[in-house]
Amino acid sequence: MIFTIFVENIYILKQTLLLFTFLSTFFTFSQEKYPQTYFRNPLGIPTVLAGTFGELRSNHFHSGVDIKTQGREGLKVYAPADGYVSRIKVSQYGYGKALYVTHPNGFTTVYGHLSKYADKIQKYVKSVQYKKELYETGNLFFKEDQFPVKKGEIIAFSGDTGSSGGPHLHFEVRNTKTENIINPLFFGLKPVDTKPPTFLALKVYPLNKNARVNNKNKSTVVSLKSIAKGKYKVDKISASGTIGFSVNVFDQLDKASNKNGIYSLEMFVNGKRYYHHDVETFSFAESKYINLHIDYPHYKKYSKKYQKTYKESANKLSTYKELINNGRVNIKNELNYNVEIIAKDYEENTSSLKISIAGKESNAIFTQPKDTTAYKIIAKNFYKFTQKNVTVAFPKNTFYDDVYLDFKVDKGVAKIHTPTIPLDKSFTLTFNVSKYSEAEKQQLYIANVENPKYPWYQYTRKKDSTFYTTTKTLGKYALVSDTHKPKVNILYFKNNQWISKSKTIKVKISDIGSGIKDYRATLDGKWILMEYNHKKRILTYNFSDKKLVGSKHIFKIVVSDNVGNTNTLSTTFFKKQVN
Repeated sequence: MIFTIFVENIYILKQTLLLFTFLSTFFTFSQEKYPQTYFRNPLGIPTVLAGTFGELRSNHFHSGVDIKTQGREGLKVYAPADGYVSRIKVSQYGYGKALYVTHPNGFTTVYGHLSKYADKIQKYVKSVQYKKELYETGNLFFKEDQFPVKKGEIIAFSGDTGSSGGPHLHFEVRNTKTENIINPLFFGLKPVDTKPPTFLALKVYPLNKNARVNNKNKSTVVSLKSIAKGKYKVDKISASGTIGFSVNVFDQLDKASNKNGIYSLEMFVNGKRYYHHDVETFSFAESKYINLHIDYPHYKKYSKKYQKTYKESANKLSTYKELINNGRVNIKNELNYNVEIIAKDYEENTSSLKISIAGKESNAIFTQPKDTTAYKIIAKNFYKFTQKNVTVAFPKNTFYDDVYLDFKVDKGVAKIHTPTIPLDKSFTLTFNVSKYSEAEKQQLYIANVENPKYPWYQYTRKKDSTFYTTTKTLGKYALVSDTHKPKVNILYFKNNQWISKSKTIKVKISDIGSGIKDYRATLDGKWILMEYNHKKRILTYNFSDKKLVGSKHIFKIVVSDNVGNTNTLSTTFFKKQVN
């Protein structure tokens, strides 16, 4: 018996050692996967976030974190580790001035909305811009020995360029080989966060024709009750058949009022987890599936994003974890169900929403209106429809599901369904313009006219008797004429004025029609680089770019809109070169 006990103790010891070895290996692997101390803070100020990784944005998930810069531009941006500048891209929109640093540990860090680059990089970028005579550079790729950087070296300065809503630094971490994006908080970036997420509302959906929620066969928004910090509940719901849920939820970090995204969402039914997703990592290719992850029709109607706790069949997001019945809940008659939805931020501050459901078959008579039109679309097939002078063509798998399309043309306005259905691909919209004169064609463009007061220019390709565009947005479209040339006004000085103390030339430009397409500025007959702040509609030239010869100078700028209307401004000023 003593021998048996001894053998059992040896077995237990071996199992304990194996478990210890496994856990040690697991944690070591995790540390190697996401090193905690390898990267330093890219800014020299405490980390406060204006936006979190995986946050719900328009047509995509946020691919990084937005670090606040105290409302200022020009803060020094430091290399978080050794590496080399592998790519630079200057764009009017998107990331604006962006910089990529590749590190030897297999990761690449990305910086967006910069105001300018470190001196040697800035000099190179400007040389490219002046050589091409273009502000936008496209992607510039570099080898390891061209711009090597050391940890803590200044690589750029923060700004507000591109599609930025205010001064901040957009910061990403990517897997260098796959380019998958990873939550930067896994790499030791630690903003202070002690607040749990906030639930705003719950929405419940009957997911088949026989399902009911509170005796109705349509989705219902349910008001919440806050019962304690991070604790919410709703009044008891009656339901039957297959149902699903979505929640309007956000997170706030300390020292910031921004309503940010959550890290994970889970749903338990009678204690069993049916749904789970988190935003540890994802690829750019799958980001478009946000429009299936949220209640897209609700968002398009009310501008509020509800995250579903069930998965649509066409949704290919990799962020879902071990779903049961794809998060759908089957409610049976006379049974009770306790549903709990749990939202967490990265620091695992947690909020929970409890839902009590009584399984109750409804006696209410409900007939779903038959959804039919003359244009039935099977998602896997190609379709082309024509009415009057308008043709729409949908490639295979443009739609995620089969649909009856509402397509009509009335008084020149083409209604292609409503913009409440998300699309996977772009469709082509073509207008026959043979009835217009050549002069009229010159002024015409295709516009989205969902808001008829503010037509939205669509990139219009013109071929003789047809104009066409491609878009992923359903809705109303029409041909619109633009006969107005852009407005151009020079700021802060007048013609023939001395401006010896001025460091810049600033010009304000605007257009009330098709929008600004291009501008070209020269100083004494030579092209100059003018940076366009499209939010303020101001172009700026810095006199430090080139040496002036003499004291009299001629500045000229030509601004064009999207149909070719142009406006030219020319002015003379006097300024001596200051050494």
